[in-house]
Amino acid sequence: MHSNHLLLEEPIRMASILEPSKPNFFPAMTKIVGTLGPKSRSVEIISGCLNAGMSVARFDFSWGDSAFHQETLDNLRTAIKSTKKLCAVMLDTVGAEMQVVNKSEKAISLQQDGNVILTPDKGQEASSEVLPINFDGLAKAMKKGDTIFVGQYLFTGSETTSVWLEVDKVDGVDVHCTIKNSATLAGALFTLHASQIHIDLPTLTEKDKVNISSWGVANKIDFLSLSYTRHAQDVREAREFLSKLGDLSQTQIFAKIENVEGLTHFDEILQEADGIILSRGNLGIDLPPEKVFLFQKAALYKCNMAGKPAVLTRVVDSMTDNLRPTRAEATDVANAVLDGSDAILLGAETLRGLYPVETISIVGKICAEAEKVFNQDLYFKKTVKYVGEPMTHLESIASSAVRAAIKVKASVIICFTSSGRAARLIAKYRPTMPVLSVVIPRLKTNQLRWSFSGAFEARQSLIVRGLFPMLADPRHPAESTSATNESVLKVALDHGKASGVIKSHDRVVVCQKVGDASVVKIIELED
Repeated sequence: MHSNHLLLEEPIRMASILEPSKPNFFPAMTKIVGTLGPKSRSVEIISGCLNAGMSVARFDFSWGDSAFHQETLDNLRTAIKSTKKLCAVMLDTVGAEMQVVNKSEKAISLQQDGNVILTPDKGQEASSEVLPINFDGLAKAMKKGDTIFVGQYLFTGSETTSVWLEVDKVDGVDVHCTIKNSATLAGALFTLHASQIHIDLPTLTEKDKVNISSWGVANKIDFLSLSYTRHAQDVREAREFLSKLGDLSQTQIFAKIENVEGLTHFDEILQEADGIILSRGNLGIDLPPEKVFLFQKAALYKCNMAGKPAVLTRVVDSMTDNLRPTRAEATDVANAVLDGSDAILLGAETLRGLYPVETISIVGKICAEAEKVFNQDLYFKKTVKYVGEPMTHLESIASSAVRAAIKVKASVIICFTSSGRAARLIAKYRPTMPVLSVVIPRLKTNQLRWSFSGAFEARQSLIVRGLFPMLADPRHPAESTSATNESVLKVALDHGKASGVIKSHDRVVVCQKVGDASVVKIIELED
């Protein structure tokens, strides 16, 4: 499996580039988050998405009601059973998002150098002259010369479906603007983005709280994507809210960085959040184009060193309507992997795109090719240096397991864990082989009933690069006498063999607890 790991620093034979890629049980180590919506909610399409490599399903509450999303989720559960592929659930909040309300859903045509008024009066009909918006305080935040961007599902850069506005004057609660490019806005909802302006809206809105406490609790969501996170306090407040909702105290919070304000407080937000989503659609508007790649590289590096998953959005926009990505997009996906991204998030491409399954498949293939030339050696040294000495006990075990696996050319690392933390630490060192995380359920009680933990922990590793969970039989504790561990190990090895990751005579590195000691051992498989 690893003879095909190249390094970009080494000269690559052109003939080897032209060799067809070998199919693999795991389409890629990099994970794919797919947004489910109108074009991707039937059992058949969702099954196709799971088989193509989607491991997290995102439900975007910016549109659609909870009944619509519930029906989609029920279909997802049916598809999971039939495909036998694990999939986690992410609820994406609306957050401080400004929207243009177009009740009639008629297309609105805007002409360059014309004028349009943005008004908080939602009773007005949207037209070429007036756009009603869902926020009363826009006039207070704007001044002459500011820029505003309006578009459907923010913004492909294709300027026929999105429009730049420049503020002429503020008149009471209305904002008068000049139109900078001709465009046609189609659909019921457009997002409105004011460049580098603080918008006084809560990060977790009342609508979000209702969605989380009803739909989120009923479906035990694995991840909360916190839109428009601007301060660490936003994450703390969201966690405080989740902690009162029973099972959701285990839900991981991913802070979605969408503007310069979030960027300014990035380090504090990263400390508080369980992971980061870089929303490049909005960031691409808030930042000058020449700065976007710099932010991406810096943010991904910080997430990697902190050992927290980083998710990148807006990679293959053109596949919403086309069967192939552009050359720039294909290169962009590969660079996301080389920069250290854990997962790629597909939005409009799967939500309303014509080719959801093909998009996931192509993104997975590009990721797999990029992983072959990822400079693991350099990355490992950087991570060890960043962690410094003395290392914690767990960190030392994790880095040793990865180093051993690479030295003996192991085909897989198997890690026994109950909280998932040990497996995530191993994955942080980006081994070139998959990490099978065997999650051992723990029995817990609330004095009224017994229940097993473990399912959350298993699903939450579905967003971490290179980590592939399996849930063990609860009768096998994670830290125990070696005898019971041997039987779980056999189950894990059988799982690896069945999936084609492990073959006879392969070496496998196992990381487990025996009593109080953590053990890393290397086993060689017989026939």
